[in-house]
Amino acid sequence: GINAETWDTRTASCHLEVPLMAENNMAQKPTPAMDLEEFRRRGHEMVDFMADYYKRIESFSVQAQVEPGYLKSLLPDAAPVQGESWESIMEDVNTKIMPGVTHWLSPNFFAYFPAQTSFPSILADMLCSTLNVVGFNWVCSPACTELETIVLDWLAKALQLPEDFLSKGKGGGVIQGTASEAVVVSVLAGKSKALSKLKTLHGDNYSEQQLHTDMASLVAYCSDQAHSCIKKAFMVAGFAPSQLRVITTFREDDFSMRPAALQAAMDEDVKAGKVPFFVAATVGTTSTLAVDPIPELGPIARAHDVWFHIDAAYAGSACLLPEYRHLINGVEFADAFNFNPHKWMFVGFDCSAYFIKNRSYLLDALSITPEYLRNKASESGEVIDYRDWQIPLGRRFRSLKLWFTLRSYGIEKIQEEIRYHCQLANYFEKLVRSDSRFELVTPKSLTLVCFRVNIGDTEEKKNALSKKLLEAVNATTKIFFVHTIVGGIFTLRIPCGGTGQTTQHLDRAWAVIIQETDKLLNRGD
Repeated sequence: GINAETWDTRTASCHLEVPLMAENNMAQKPTPAMDLEEFRRRGHEMVDFMADYYKRIESFSVQAQVEPGYLKSLLPDAAPVQGESWESIMEDVNTKIMPGVTHWLSPNFFAYFPAQTSFPSILADMLCSTLNVVGFNWVCSPACTELETIVLDWLAKALQLPEDFLSKGKGGGVIQGTASEAVVVSVLAGKSKALSKLKTLHGDNYSEQQLHTDMASLVAYCSDQAHSCIKKAFMVAGFAPSQLRVITTFREDDFSMRPAALQAAMDEDVKAGKVPFFVAATVGTTSTLAVDPIPELGPIARAHDVWFHIDAAYAGSACLLPEYRHLINGVEFADAFNFNPHKWMFVGFDCSAYFIKNRSYLLDALSITPEYLRNKASESGEVIDYRDWQIPLGRRFRSLKLWFTLRSYGIEKIQEEIRYHCQLANYFEKLVRSDSRFELVTPKSLTLVCFRVNIGDTEEKKNALSKKLLEAVNATTKIFFVHTIVGGIFTLRIPCGGTGQTTQHLDRAWAVIIQETDKLLNRGD
């Protein structure tokens, strides 16, 4: 309890008296669940398990064949009181966990976008877990911060981003967990910039009521093909859904945003007394890999002095190739640019590269420094504290896997792999074009082929048959792919370039699609 005699009224602090325990009464230090030598042995076994998994990955059904809640009946409803053997844990991995895994790295996985990784990245993640750095401040582990700064600068240079995005100036790069997190911090930075301008306009009489009024006047813009994370970011940032203007796209534009439509929407809002503050453009939409016209959208955003964010989550990696660098022409207009090395640069999830032109807006939005985080290095202003560039405080040593991968592959090898994946998509596009029962919904874009069944005298019948085909193909468990709906069209998506994928895998996938199409048509569906 508290002894009144230990209460210091001058400092209003209370010191708890803790009795000294005699050394011979001190309990012995508990033994670890796994000692160093067993860790060494089990580590070798785990690497063998991992290597064997990759060797036999095609023997698994791509998509997990279990029902919701399957695992609850297989595991106890409470944690074990006594530790269990490593052998029993691994037995459960094989018999209970693996059946519930969808194999994203299978060359027969065609859903969403490929989740690329590589052996150098996996080994780097092992090192990251070994060091277990919690790198929120520079002082927490200087190498964690400084390596991240260096490799993000490497990426910026490889992509030929403007020097404003390099760490030597006012900007720089940081690794976020996902593009969704990158959008959230961009929205917050954009909001901070806009409210700062409005506060300056109002002068010294700026009140909390005026702040709420200004917040309600802010409006932002994206296309109807922008990722759902844009809408979620605005929810997180405290905006009403009505403050996000969604620009309609059209099939004749390959579902990219029309600059004239953006301009008209912004002009209309200004006339209505609203304050445009944020524009999100996409280079490679999730549905069809549509590319918004950055060179035309950028000047519109700049004319209104709004925050211009470019989301190139998947397609950004392709811009490492000279033949695709034009996709981000106009990036000089952007305040922030983001892409995911964990999608197409052979870096394991999670690793999302976020570049910002002026980090002061990000710091204004996110920097909070309680006394326990103050230190000499941070106060000097000579170091970066990445905790102020993200939502969480703690952060992993994620730059290790990016560094390992870049050094092991080199830019040229990464370019070769990406170029090969795009060639695979060219191959699959020819397969689709070879059968008149199918049609492309949009032109092939990078690695993505979007198509549908082109049988039936109405859109409803074509959509219904395409949906039945998707369900029938996935039911075979031989491949796994998904759909989207664009312009009212039920669209089948085949993204090429999965780990280890070759034309043989594409041939087999197409054979399954043809086989199930024949069955549907023979039944009269």
